[in-house]
Amino acid sequence: MQHLIAGSRDSLSQKASYLRVCARHLADSMKSGGFRSLYHGQGIEFAGVREYLRGDDVRSIDWNVTARMGKPYVKMFEEDQELQIFLIVDRSSSMFIGSKGRVKYETAAEVAALLTLAAEQNDSPVGAVFFDGKIHFSSKPEAGRSQSMHLLTKLDEVEHIERGSVMGNALSGAAKILRHHSLVFILSDFRSSGWEEPFKILSQKNDVVAVQVTDSTDWELPAMGTVPFVDSESGKRLVLPTLSSIFKSAWRDDYRKRSSKLENYCIRHGARYFSISTEEDAVRKLTDFFASRFKYSSPVRGAGK
Repeated sequence: MQHLIAGSRDSLSQKASYLRVCARHLADSMKSGGFRSLYHGQGIEFAGVREYLRGDDVRSIDWNVTARMGKPYVKMFEEDQELQIFLIVDRSSSMFIGSKGRVKYETAAEVAALLTLAAEQNDSPVGAVFFDGKIHFSSKPEAGRSQSMHLLTKLDEVEHIERGSVMGNALSGAAKILRHHSLVFILSDFRSSGWEEPFKILSQKNDVVAVQVTDSTDWELPAMGTVPFVDSESGKRLVLPTLSSIFKSAWRDDYRKRSSKLENYCIRHGARYFSISTEEDAVRKLTDFFASRFKYSSPVRGAGK
């Protein structure tokens, strides 16, 4: 069994303590003005009464309390601002490719861990589903430290990897699990097929963020001559001329086209998109995401068909 976050199970608690420190600023960013529009607000709850102050709306006067006390009192209400977070994490074979000693799944797991711990600090329920060629783990959103540690443990432990990808099933399953409007993060390199329709359905009732996890090998392979490659998902074998300038250009163009297509698909269906490479700082990337006010005002849903 591999331990991708902490290196070993014994050091997971220590790593979690470090991530909690990193997640504090992230938790504040979640509550910033630029992110406030994503709080689903299940309703308005009565919070008590207070004495009437000059300028208060007379429609908020509680006449029963006013009659008993002999002076005007107004009702106070609080909007339910509980934010429910759900993580869909790809742990298929292509996510275990990387350069410079770090694979894409490590970055995805760190992002997922930071979001989990930031949710814990905000008392927000968080749930998750992890998949490769099958669904390996699924949990409904719950709040509290025991839930966050449970998710961190599951993120950290990777056993046998099933060939293929059931991203479409993972997205469909999430749509069934989530009964309340939620903020959903999909952490994947999106080297899969058959996920578009479930993605669209999930985006109709939730705020979905597609996080494309990348590595430098996605756009530039090392110059090694003519090298045989095996597609980690399908098992298909290819021979690639890595020294060819034409091949290098085509490789980069293919990456740009796939990324652009994913971003445009997100825009069409009211979802959000950002990418993170194995060489980028996850805390800074997430903080920048939540701080981007102009990108995260509520999108118009159903704009794409």
